[in-house]
Amino acid sequence: MKEGMKAREISGSFYLSLKKLTKKLQFFFSLFCFCFSLNSQMGLWEAFLNWLRSLFFKQEMELSLIGLQNAGKTSLVNVVAVSKLEFVNVVAAYKGLIKSDLERFLSYPTGGYSEDMIPTVGFNMRKVTKGNVTIKLWDLGGQPRFRSMWERYCRAVSAIVYVVDAADPDNLSISRSELHDLLSKPSLSGIPLLLLGNKIDKPEALSKQALTEDMGLKSITDREVCCFMISCKNSTNIDSVIDWLIKHSKSKS
Repeated sequence: MKEGMKAREISGSFYLSLKKLTKKLQFFFSLFCFCFSLNSQMGLWEAFLNWLRSLFFKQEMELSLIGLQNAGKTSLVNVVAVSKLEFVNVVAAYKGLIKSDLERFLSYPTGGYSEDMIPTVGFNMRKVTKGNVTIKLWDLGGQPRFRSMWERYCRAVSAIVYVVDAADPDNLSISRSELHDLLSKPSLSGIPLLLLGNKIDKPEALSKQALTEDMGLKSITDREVCCFMISCKNSTNIDSVIDWLIKHSKSKS
């Protein structure tokens, strides 16, 4: 009888060990699938390192989105907020689905791009979480009566995101003047600038080189300056914007 009890104990212990081993194998298999799904974009090793960093570090950043009215600031916030690219990549790796098919399958109940976006009056604040990064976004109104408040909401942020309507050359001179006037404020010295030329889906949109020249970006030498040409309507280069924002986030253990 004692031998039978010992046998059952050994059998039970073996079963528990096997169960734990199975869970570990499932975990590492899931990790491998995740890294493999990102391999085409950043490389397997970099994806693995990013995953390790996400376990031990939380990142946060605060941004101010500014620019003239109708430039697409609120549309950008909504598109970034509902972006599911990472989720699409991982699920597609498991399900064997074509990425474009999965994107069509997913629906966005709130947010996203809309042709009938109402201009922001004053400001809106929104928090967006991307992986282990929490982004606090200040969406500031672009009408003339609200531009005096831009500086106040740009102090001590991680980056200033300035959105320009690349398909509206008539307002570029005003946009340039407002940008350079803002950056001349001593309280904003050294804060990185991300300039986004929006609405490149329109045929009349300027090129990146033309926008860079018209906005006088090369004359800005007291801070990091980056420029992307985007389309909130088609989500063009939104991934690049998110990557840039994540790289400029502040880590905390």
